[in-house]
Amino acid sequence: MHITRSGSQPSRQPPGDYFTGVVRLDPLFQAPDPARVTGASVTFEPGARTAWHTHPLGQTLVITFGCGWVQREGGPIEEVRPGDVVWFPPGEKHWHGATPTTAMTHIAIQEAIDGKNVDWMEKVSDAQYRK
Repeated sequence: MHITRSGSQPSRQPPGDYFTGVVRLDPLFQAPDPARVTGASVTFEPGARTAWHTHPLGQTLVITFGCGWVQREGGPIEEVRPGDVVWFPPGEKHWHGATPTTAMTHIAIQEAIDGKNVDWMEKVSDAQYRK
């Protein structure tokens, strides 16, 4: 058994190449080998969002605070609120973040394959973000 105490892992700002706006990432867990699951709490200030990306083994988001948007390539922007759970299948191109006026926090859970859990792509343009 291993307990990671709240506040024992420093918050950080993720790389600007993959996010637009003010974003804070709080690591939650990274299971030791042979497990491959990781989790983080991510807070997006109003207008902040990820770039387009995929996950080789999919991703689950658990919305914990605020109001946000999620979108898969070719689909509409969907509003998400606390208690909502979003599943993106492996390889599905998508983005997620806050609405223009409301912050949003989610727990992101994904697995790595060959040490990789995400493939980053181009940023979501302002035109794409504004619906």
